[in-house]
Amino acid sequence: MRLSLLACLVILPSLRAADPLYEIDLTVATRGFDGKSCWVHARAGAIPPQAPGNPSPLPLSVMTLQKLELSGSDVFHALNTMRSADLGQTWSAPVEHGSFARQLFSWGGRDDLEITVCDYWPKWHAASGKLLGIGHTVVYENNAVAKVRPRGSAYAVYDPAANAWSPWQTLAMPDDPKFKDAGAGCVQRVDLEDGTVLLPIYFKGREDAAYSTTVLRCAFDGETLRYLGHGDELSVPVKRGLYEPSLIRWGGRFFLTLRNDDHGYVSVSDDGQRFSEPVAWCFDDGEDLGNYNTQQHWVAHRDALFLVYTRRGANNDHVMRHRAPLFIARVDPETLRVVRASEQVLVPEHGARLGNFGVTEVSADETWVTVTEWMQAPGPNYHDPAPLVARGADNRVWVAKLKWAVPNDPLR
Repeated sequence: MRLSLLACLVILPSLRAADPLYEIDLTVATRGFDGKSCWVHARAGAIPPQAPGNPSPLPLSVMTLQKLELSGSDVFHALNTMRSADLGQTWSAPVEHGSFARQLFSWGGRDDLEITVCDYWPKWHAASGKLLGIGHTVVYENNAVAKVRPRGSAYAVYDPAANAWSPWQTLAMPDDPKFKDAGAGCVQRVDLEDGTVLLPIYFKGREDAAYSTTVLRCAFDGETLRYLGHGDELSVPVKRGLYEPSLIRWGGRFFLTLRNDDHGYVSVSDDGQRFSEPVAWCFDDGEDLGNYNTQQHWVAHRDALFLVYTRRGANNDHVMRHRAPLFIARVDPETLRVVRASEQVLVPEHGARLGNFGVTEVSADETWVTVTEWMQAPGPNYHDPAPLVARGADNRVWVAKLKWAVPNDPLR
């Protein structure tokens, strides 16, 4: 079965003049809502042309996503995959992977728990010639996220011939209590030329009040991901600390963006291990960016660095945590501020939140931002999607294609 691609013109009243580096081709891979569950966490990886498993002259795009039950908080089910061999013109129907089905899990004297993987992000690992996906584990008790649970970084390797993922494994970490709750959920990683994986994670000891973030150095041989060490441990004394970090390398430096309950934060490093003191994201005029309690991710181009984010102040008070629309804007790499005049709406809002998304470098000419319309409403009746449907939400899986005016060759 093939799903036809729905495209729409980007004509939005809040849009400023287009950035000369790119055009936005806003498309929909699939849509449709059953009223009880919805697709979430759409993120894609791209297997390059002529790479192992892809004899085509075009990239093979592999998008993972999973179902969420509206009746609970973060109640996820098995990972699914959609594929496109024609630069996102058409997509295959979602295929569920049994290797990611919930499994019985014994822990803390309980043998009736369940475990699976969520917040997954596939990315091509060039040194091994493999599509490596990484997320983290989630444990359920009576179909609700267990309040006290272990958490680890979970990973698997994709087989394009079989359209299947290997059985997932967890990354072995040092035997330290603070790493018993440590994972790489929703994170953007950097792979170095020698194959070293720089993997941001966030972690918290059982008695800690707030999460800390660090960047792991890992080896990957095509099958096994192995911890080598980690860098600075970053946090702020604000509610849940710093979590859901994302890393990019641009201009010979490493930039880290971090979620916090009150503000998004940013930090910079020369080596991907030792980072500057995190500072809250601001516009270049000094005003707060308005992003809070929601992840942000990077888009890198040879000539500029961009942030994709959500924020307050966009006539979006009806959206849960102001998590729509998705914006894109340039980042000043010296001041670590967002250039307000460059801000554009990347994905519009139809009442549903768009805060859980991914970025994919598809080719030198295109970078994609993938996101689903999350069909839970703001509280207190977040199980009732009627307000979202009334505003036009339909659990679209958006693929916003940034088409570069000049070849994309970020300094990797």
